[in-house]
Amino acid sequence: MLLLNGKIVAITGIGSPHKPKGNGRAIAELFARQGAFVEGIDNQEKEGKRSRDAIRDAGGNCRLTVGDVTAETDVNAWISAVMNYHERLDILINNVGQSERMSPEAVDTASWQKQLELNLNSVMMTCRAALPYMIDQGHGVIVNISSIAGIQYLGKPQVGYSAAKAALQQYTKTSAIIHAKNNIRMNCVLPGLMHTAMLERMADKYADGNYQSFVEKRHNQVPIGHMGSAEDVAHATLFLASDEARYITGTELIVDGGVTATIPE
Repeated sequence: MLLLNGKIVAITGIGSPHKPKGNGRAIAELFARQGAFVEGIDNQEKEGKRSRDAIRDAGGNCRLTVGDVTAETDVNAWISAVMNYHERLDILINNVGQSERMSPEAVDTASWQKQLELNLNSVMMTCRAALPYMIDQGHGVIVNISSIAGIQYLGKPQVGYSAAKAALQQYTKTSAIIHAKNNIRMNCVLPGLMHTAMLERMADKYADGNYQSFVEKRHNQVPIGHMGSAEDVAHATLFLASDEARYITGTELIVDGGVTATIPE
């Protein structure tokens, strides 16, 4: 079940500290364990190499490209290099994303644009680069990592992030229908409150740097009693990318411990 033997998988943002892992590293490690050859890209060379080396040390296959997914030239060069090396691309995982503190009455235009570039435009560019190859080869799977912030207010002033993630979900749904005839599936994973490598940075933005208090608050907000992990996101992504999900396209898989099914207190 859920094996990816011989699949070529391109994943954005695979770099991460050791603990807690980021979503990209967890996805890359899981996909490699399932038999995929991982082609990763990250703009942080040190963290990208850490993930690549961990996969190789565990017996998996991974190559790293250092690049910026908000830069058109970097994205196009990465996808071209993957195709030149493997002559096919089976799965694309768009994982890169980050939220910035931003209220609607005081939006900084430059910060707003950067949120769109990172959380939305990067996906458009990777898909634009990969889709022609997937169309030619007659198959492909794309999974975009979005957020429940795209469908529900989470108590934090992050309107740029929320708007970008909502747009990402509709971009994915529309594109999935357009390319269903090409045997290409496209879906989104919507993580909720996750305990990942970004949490310390988020505590600085939204809790004045009080990390322990921020962690406890987020645990208490989840009906299941605790935040999820990067591995939870990775397993949901694996399912949507696998052949077992061959009849699923144009939809979202929520991974949030029940947050979006709860009436806010």
